[in-house]
Amino acid sequence: MMRLDAALGDVDALDRLAAGDSPVHRLDPRAKLIATAAFLVTAISYPKHDVAELTPLFLYPATLLAVGRVPTRVIGRYLLLACPFAVLVGAFNPLLDRQTALHVGPLAVSGGWLSFISILVRFVLTVSAVLLLLACTGYVAVCAAMARLGAPRLLVMQSLMLYRFIFILADEASRMVRAHSLRSLGKHSASIQTWGSLAGNLLLRAYDRGLRVHTAMLARGFDGTLHPVRGLRWSGRDTLFVVGSGGFLVVARYGHLAVRLGQWTMGMLA
Repeated sequence: MMRLDAALGDVDALDRLAAGDSPVHRLDPRAKLIATAAFLVTAISYPKHDVAELTPLFLYPATLLAVGRVPTRVIGRYLLLACPFAVLVGAFNPLLDRQTALHVGPLAVSGGWLSFISILVRFVLTVSAVLLLLACTGYVAVCAAMARLGAPRLLVMQSLMLYRFIFILADEASRMVRAHSLRSLGKHSASIQTWGSLAGNLLLRAYDRGLRVHTAMLARGFDGTLHPVRGLRWSGRDTLFVVGSGGFLVVARYGHLAVRLGQWTMGMLA
């Protein structure tokens, strides 16, 4: 029961962080969405064997993390939760590509290992950027920004409803698990039939709850259009943020920034 409540709290953690106040929080959601989309496109555009060239991109999430005052442990917890999926995607690369790509001293590194490490680095970059977007903006504001930028209305509403229904489903599951715990007389284990029955009841209760939520929305005048609580206002600092982020991404992608930083570091150490 406590683990379920903790998991639900983790889901809501980013929304709680979005209520904060920082220079990043005060930016228009559309500006942050555009910059994040450009960052994702840039991160996935590198060749599969590039690892060192990706490292300058860490400056973007690191800056948002510091300026937005987002706790590192929250982003790290989400990254660890999703990390097994990234590992599974590239786990077989070292077995499929054994051709030597470079030498690190006496150690020969194959192309498969480079592509595997590149996948992990891209995963950390892209997922952390999306998590920081949600932590500094909020899911509802992101959906509103998507709608204002011309995303299909059906896609926006489906995304918003899916996110909101997670909490409804978790609330119903919490009630059922609590009821089962009170009626199990201290027995913590349950058979497959018991869990199957709970899952079936959860589906029926979630469906019924969804119908009631839909009826309540219609009673309040819902017409399929998203109306954000606060209006979106574009200012000069939003333009500066988008232009500055875009300029950094262009320099990082085509200006060989990693090589230049490495040369500068070696010159400082010499």
